[in-house]
Amino acid sequence: MSENKAPNPKEVFEKLAEESHKMVQGFSANQASEMALQFNNAWNTMTTRMLSHPDEWMNSVVSYYQNQLSIWMGMLGQSGSTVVQPEKGDRRFSSPEWEENPMFNYMKQSYLLTSQWMNEQVEHSHLDQAAKDKLSFKTRQFIDAMSPSNFAATNPEVIKEALETKGQSLIDGLQNLMQDMDKGSITMTDESAFEIGKNLATTEGAVIYQNELMQLIQYKPLTENVCETPMVIVPPWINKFYILDLQPKNSLVKHALEQGRNVFIISWKNPDEQLGDKAWEDYISEGPIEAIDVIRKITGAKKVNAVAWCIGGTMMTSAVAVMRAKRRNPVASLTLLTTLLDFSDPGELGVFIDEQQVGQREEQLKDGGVMPGKEMAQTFAMLRANDLIWSYVVNNYLKGKTPPPFDILYWNGDSTNMTANMYIYYLNNMYLQNDLVQPNKLTMCGAKVDLGKVDCPVYFLSAIEDHIAPWTSTFMGTDKFSGDVTFTLSASGHIAGVINPPSPKSRRNYWINGELGKGSDRWLETAESVDGSWWPHWDKWLEQFAGKEKPAPTRLGNDDYHEIEAAPGSYVKEKAA
Repeated sequence: MSENKAPNPKEVFEKLAEESHKMVQGFSANQASEMALQFNNAWNTMTTRMLSHPDEWMNSVVSYYQNQLSIWMGMLGQSGSTVVQPEKGDRRFSSPEWEENPMFNYMKQSYLLTSQWMNEQVEHSHLDQAAKDKLSFKTRQFIDAMSPSNFAATNPEVIKEALETKGQSLIDGLQNLMQDMDKGSITMTDESAFEIGKNLATTEGAVIYQNELMQLIQYKPLTENVCETPMVIVPPWINKFYILDLQPKNSLVKHALEQGRNVFIISWKNPDEQLGDKAWEDYISEGPIEAIDVIRKITGAKKVNAVAWCIGGTMMTSAVAVMRAKRRNPVASLTLLTTLLDFSDPGELGVFIDEQQVGQREEQLKDGGVMPGKEMAQTFAMLRANDLIWSYVVNNYLKGKTPPPFDILYWNGDSTNMTANMYIYYLNNMYLQNDLVQPNKLTMCGAKVDLGKVDCPVYFLSAIEDHIAPWTSTFMGTDKFSGDVTFTLSASGHIAGVINPPSPKSRRNYWINGELGKGSDRWLETAESVDGSWWPHWDKWLEQFAGKEKPAPTRLGNDDYHEIEAAPGSYVKEKAA
């Protein structure tokens, strides 16, 4: 289309509908069709059971239609009252047009009322709790998808944008949609603004060891002296390590170096199908255990301070338990960031994990290979669909805008694969069976695993709004160890709760010193709220296990472990298929 020729609205909408339909079909082939089937079955079951309580059902329906009538009368100007308002934090209807225009106000309120009614039916249903939780999640997915804000013809902001740009916003949106279809995922940030090693993961260091599954990076010290006890950081293998070293202003790695730590970090391989047979215990032996052995040989230290995040924390804890079973004690302290150990209540992720769904996944991966990282990313995004899916659909495709650069969202879209063998083991033994917290139930690397024999001091950091590892669930790990435990609760969610550098302008807070041993509710009730970042509190805790100061090393690695390449290394730059 030439620049001088105005876009034909009819052609644009037809093309937009065609491409959107293709995208929906592609998504349905993976997850949406199965979820829709389960949603329909669950609602049919719920409705059938509710019909055995006709009074409850009739009262609910009558109340719903009375409220719908009130909204309709309000649109006609016969009632000035608002029946229902968006929940606090719901930004979908923040534009004044949703309030000022009677038609859009009616659509907004009707949608919100229907959403409220559907959620209430699930909450008051006579289903068992497990079925109710699954139906609640699937209902929310359906409700979020059906919002009038998600459709061009029923979103006044989209219509206004199209009129003001003479249709160019629709053209740009169609172009954005087609580009994302080629890429296979929704663009959440301006990806052209970032490059790993250029303006992300820029802390100076070198890869000093590597094997099939990981590269081990040692960072150049930033202080004249360093702590005698080195630090090893184990990130989750379903994400790239540089979330801990985004940019200098929010790099946990740089912060640790500034405190005089001698810092090493694991950069996991982005596995392809050739590594599909790599198992959970391979990751343990070739990951944290191998890294600790190499670090001790390089530094001469007897012990290390271990820091691990999310699934990396589950693995690091397993590794410590394996080493203790083998009468090895090379870990001075263990820091677990938003880490699940007891999987009895995994939160909303549990709706994706039951025997039927895991069995289907096992069948799909029976010949090995990898679990595509993009599928895992889609699953996590569905936990917060309005924020991580639909807001970008509206902004990118309906309004034709390009999202601004945001380092955390760039990292979030830089997904990694999981080996089939390890992934199925993790689902079965952690989420389904919850075997890790059962003493001697699991054998890893030739040793029986008993978390009760882990006696090093442990620092738990959880986040109060975490939707991936709910803090009330991570808290259950505090009574699994025999050593001293410190629990800290940060504001915000799974990522922002951890990446929270000290700043005079920070509006965050964290909680400490709650009473352990009597459940999460009691802990929070007795905890002390502290303004600012949790990082300084952690720094002070780590000082106990830092050892004496010694001159900072003048080289990275040693005679046996030479610099292979500059940080951040090559593994982190490999893209998931």
